[in-house]
Amino acid sequence: MKISKAFGRAALLAAVASFSTSTMSQSPLGNGTAAQSPAEDTALRTVQTWFELARSGEDAAYIAFLKEHWPDRPGPPESWLNGRAMLRELQPRGVASVSTTEVALWVFDPNMDSFALVTAKLSPDNPARITTSMLQLTDRVPPGAVMPARLQGQALIDASRARIDELVANNRFSGTVLLAHRGRVLFQQAFGLADREARKANTLDTQFRFGSMGKMFTAVAIMQLAQAGKVDLAAPIGRYLPAYPNSDIAAKVTVAHLLTHTGGTGDIFGPQFVANKASLRDLKDYVDLYGSRALQFEPGSRIAYSNYGFILMGRIIEHVSGLSYDDYVERHIFRPAGMRSTGHLPETTILPKRAVAYMGPNDKLARADPTLPVRGTSAGGGYSTVGDFNRFMQALLSHRVLSADSFGKLTTGGVTLPDGKLARYDFGGAMAGAGRYLGHGGGAPGMNGMLVHFPGNGYTIVVLANRDPPVADGLARFIAYRLPEPS
Repeated sequence: MKISKAFGRAALLAAVASFSTSTMSQSPLGNGTAAQSPAEDTALRTVQTWFELARSGEDAAYIAFLKEHWPDRPGPPESWLNGRAMLRELQPRGVASVSTTEVALWVFDPNMDSFALVTAKLSPDNPARITTSMLQLTDRVPPGAVMPARLQGQALIDASRARIDELVANNRFSGTVLLAHRGRVLFQQAFGLADREARKANTLDTQFRFGSMGKMFTAVAIMQLAQAGKVDLAAPIGRYLPAYPNSDIAAKVTVAHLLTHTGGTGDIFGPQFVANKASLRDLKDYVDLYGSRALQFEPGSRIAYSNYGFILMGRIIEHVSGLSYDDYVERHIFRPAGMRSTGHLPETTILPKRAVAYMGPNDKLARADPTLPVRGTSAGGGYSTVGDFNRFMQALLSHRVLSADSFGKLTTGGVTLPDGKLARYDFGGAMAGAGRYLGHGGGAPGMNGMLVHFPGNGYTIVVLANRDPPVADGLARFIAYRLPEPS
């Protein structure tokens, strides 16, 4: 199943991690869609049957259906069964659209507290043959459905706390949550265990691995250097990395391309990463491993999430500043912002307050230690607390680590794509149903986090968890959907 971007790649890869047992409307046109042709009816019934079998059918029946109606589905049949776990908790809400080549079904994802569309494409030559499927969160709602009521004050806190208590009671959340309004903390609390074996509880001082949330520090560092006249966002990276192995990338890819994931530089995760993980100890090691790769596409032509692009920005920061990446962000971001519990020390360093990362389903939780990189990088993977992330956002809003002009460029600038759309710098986005925000999410096995600040109403939400995505993303969305309207 393909997944579209919302909070970042890891958060969306997990957004399909579960679904529910409610029944699809028996009417093929559950939302009053206009009557369709026989071919459209075939397409709709094919997709509905696939969806229902995926959610609740017998394994043998599901595999037999896929062999007949989705024969080109990648992987062996065993992997098709694994994919069913992505669909079980989604709650069907009717049909959004039907054509002979595409069917979209409304669903509600309780884990993300969001409406979404499950869209399946069908062969132009055969409306009974599925070719691809996708789950996409949306700010639209099915006919007759409504978004949650906007809350204020204690009502907002009580609703948030009730949702957290529900997740904790069902063993679905372990972490910390903070809600602030224009710098004033309204609610902050820790839940669950930092170390299940030792029965050690999470506290507000517990340090959680934050995945791609660390990209915010890299983006701010690049903008600091641009503000100082030491980095030109429009310049090719070869100006700052003159010995870069691939001369084509060095000449064509700009810093702005890296900051918008439009550089075509590829990612770092996959078999090559797994095979070399133990030797990837600093940013230079990543460039040594991946630096000879060719471009995946012409820079500036499209967006493709690239952790490697942020590794390259980390190397630029090191070359320009003369400091290691860790030393630079410590001196120029963490200290000025008062972030005393944030860092990138290796996993081999014993940190008594760092939570153990737990991955897998609730009834089979296991330590995620074997999946962890040696240490955090400029692409993410360090550790922090909800308080430190709140201090980071407040330092940005008060222009203590970045000027008002530079912060404005970071949050509104980007690269214009060939279709005229703006690929924004990776420091915020639009949350379906809640509006534009500043911040970033992050996730990987055993870790999930989200920092969102809504300029329109002044609210900041921070959620950190030592569990798999999308638990922190979903909880942040639950709170965001209930925030007061922008003033």
